[in-house]
Amino acid sequence: MTYTEIQNALDRAVTEHGAPGIVAEIRNGDETWFGTAGVADLTTGAKRVPGEHLHTGSSGKAFTAAAMLALEAEGKLSIEDPVEEHLPGVLTNGYDGNKITIRHLLSNSSGLFATGLAPEATYRYATRSGFAQHRLDEWTKQDLLKLAVSQPPVFEPGAAFTYSNGGFYIAGAIIEKVTGNSYADEVNRTVIQPLGLTHTHVRRQNESSYATPHPRAYSSLFFKDGTDPSTVTAENWQSVMEDPGTPPLDVTEFNTSLGWSAGDVVSTSGDMIRVIGALASGTLLPAEQHRKMWTTISTEGGHWMPYTHYGLGVFEFDREITNGLVLRGVGGSLWGSYISTVSTPDGDHVISLHTNTEWKTWDIMFDLVKAEFGKGL
Repeated sequence: MTYTEIQNALDRAVTEHGAPGIVAEIRNGDETWFGTAGVADLTTGAKRVPGEHLHTGSSGKAFTAAAMLALEAEGKLSIEDPVEEHLPGVLTNGYDGNKITIRHLLSNSSGLFATGLAPEATYRYATRSGFAQHRLDEWTKQDLLKLAVSQPPVFEPGAAFTYSNGGFYIAGAIIEKVTGNSYADEVNRTVIQPLGLTHTHVRRQNESSYATPHPRAYSSLFFKDGTDPSTVTAENWQSVMEDPGTPPLDVTEFNTSLGWSAGDVVSTSGDMIRVIGALASGTLLPAEQHRKMWTTISTEGGHWMPYTHYGLGVFEFDREITNGLVLRGVGGSLWGSYISTVSTPDGDHVISLHTNTEWKTWDIMFDLVKAEFGKGL
């Protein structure tokens, strides 16, 4: 099997879409392949290499959902439980904890607003000067639970889809309440250890660096000077971003505790292939919980990735654009990092890609998935 089309797609990510560097790792049965384009370090020109430690952004939501489903399988909770049963009084500001269930949290159908646009968070990192001042700020669980309800509901529970980190913050708090253990320890017990993920961990609250090897992380995810973050919405955010061509900022040293149970996992492309292959195929969770993870809802109108349905912390591509091929995956983006890992349902054919900058365009992932799986997109 040749990988010319994959390499061409990697090259386009750098030359056409502005990624400093990109990697793709593939497992197809017993065959593996690793390719790169661009650089890991804009200053030294060092190339990207296998085994790099990477921030996986919102891919961490799949770890949260898997941990929660494992607890359900152990009889410690049900994903149909209302939030109020486990965290009484946490949902305020118009949210009804008796109506919002754990399933709603994990499927982004709770009615919680798009937490990533909350001014209380974005103002710290909205501009280059703000990022420099706040890049090592630590966010506590209580900070995040308060942030999750800092704006009122956007719809009734179960009525629609809106991508909300806040729902996963609440899910993480439920995991801790039910088990008496830290969120990180439960993810380690239920996901990382069973799958033998030797280069994967949930970041500590004060963690702001990476083990070697790792690429430098570069960001252009900043508003123009003078922008008031409170006026930014899901509809107008692109119009207030810095002008194209502005040199990126090195954001490698960055405390990402804002992600917590909504996405603060460090891993490698190889480990991500293993975990997503296991989640896609059902080799990690019991059959009932596997079915629940992959019971999906439409993401249309939810300000998220097009052509997808969302399960519990995971997505499936709409089959209309893949000529009927089922492709399952996860993705995540934050300042200086973007990753996506996509698998067939048997877990035997998986591709994981990473750029050392945030999401630029869906075309990067679509090009690579089309080149590898030869369907639609």
